[in-house]
Amino acid sequence: QVQLVESGGGLVQAGGSLRLSCAASGRTASIVAMGWFRQVPGKEREFVAAILWSGGFTTYADSVRGRFPISRDNAKNTVFLQMNSLKPEDTAVYYCAVADSVMKYATRSYAYYGQGTQVTVSS
Repeated sequence: QVQLVESGGGLVQAGGSLRLSCAASGRTASIVAMGWFRQVPGKEREFVAAILWSGGFTTYADSVRGRFPISRDNAKNTVFLQMNSLKPEDTAVYYCAVADSVMKYATRSYAYYGQGTQVTVSS
């Protein structure tokens, strides 16, 4: 099992920035990739960004590419999402996630999710 704890959400005006953090504990040796997803009420959870734990290769949803760089600190088992130029449509609950296999990473079927942190962007 991997446990995830997110932090850094909040309320921000459009155009502002927030930085999300997610610390992993437990079976961290099983981490292949960490990612961020988001969900708004009534909609399915959507992929935001991911980073491979070895090598640091990153992938992004088109809606956030160039605005939300993802990074990691392997020594602290922590992943970050720097959210810049925020828009009201970025409002959602953001979830940190872990993929413990290449297949789960490739199919975005992550094995573990955190409890989520609310991000609200006002216009």
